[in-house]
Amino acid sequence: MAARKPKVIVTRKLPDPVETRMRELFDAELNLSDEAMGREQLEEAVGRCDVLAPTITDRIDAALLEKAGERLKLIANFGAGVDHIDVAAANARGITVTNTPGVLTEDTADLTMALVMATARRIVEGANVVQAGGFTGWTPTWMMGRRITGKRLGIIGMGRIGTAVARRARAFGLQIHYHNRKPVSPRIAEELEATYWDSLDQMLARMDIISVHSPHTPATYHLLSARRLKLLQPHAIVVNTARGEIIDEQALADLLEAGKIAGVGLDVFEREPAINEKLLKLPNAVLLPHLGSATIEGRIDMGEKVIINIRTWMDGHKPPDRVIPSML
Repeated sequence: MAARKPKVIVTRKLPDPVETRMRELFDAELNLSDEAMGREQLEEAVGRCDVLAPTITDRIDAALLEKAGERLKLIANFGAGVDHIDVAAANARGITVTNTPGVLTEDTADLTMALVMATARRIVEGANVVQAGGFTGWTPTWMMGRRITGKRLGIIGMGRIGTAVARRARAFGLQIHYHNRKPVSPRIAEELEATYWDSLDQMLARMDIISVHSPHTPATYHLLSARRLKLLQPHAIVVNTARGEIIDEQALADLLEAGKIAGVGLDVFEREPAINEKLLKLPNAVLLPHLGSATIEGRIDMGEKVIINIRTWMDGHKPPDRVIPSML
């Protein structure tokens, strides 16, 4: 007799190849409408599944986990970030949490460099002028941006994505500086000719471009606070493809509006999907709708990671991408 397939509830629509494979392997309940589940729907789901496969749009907090049935033993997150999941509360209830690290590195690094270029060279602003019929011909002093070759790039968080950004930035002639909990290996530092700053404040005051790649944890909430943002030079630009909560968005908008910094390129927002009204009105703010992992290849790879984690758990082994509170 075949073993019972675990009940897996998927909270959002995933790429078709991923959903098809899930239906083959599990008793998978899919969300074909792709509408985010409300609180009552999530409570109902955790009460009757063996595995919940949520995304960043789902708030899996301690109160929700109190509603979980005895069957729920795995939360297989579709995404690398787990700040929307109370991992400690899940572990206390004997529920394993997994994520999908590693597969988003190249896509996010590509998008980061796109934001650096778009912000420095006013690409979106210029495209909007053309599409609105405002282009009347070339002039020597119109729509001037800034050259990035030779500029100093300060990377906050030199993990997989930060390092991938540094490699790309070197090809554009940028000088690499970084702030991290500890220096990278001598081999990587030599390859990138990277300068380590143990003081974030000192690094911020000297950079032309700041790129954020830290995880969102209690320790990194508003890491770029109003005080720290004021350390930036007036010609500096700030790029964030990590988590919106790392930057004080109101302070960022105020400084940008006042001309105290030159531009921002943001793929994530502090109160996503809400965006500060000032940022929406400023032409030197390049704003994207959380596209960091939005490639066909990246999203399929994420889904395959979810499946591997579930299959490994089914076989009685520790999933390869298990998240424990001490990691956060």
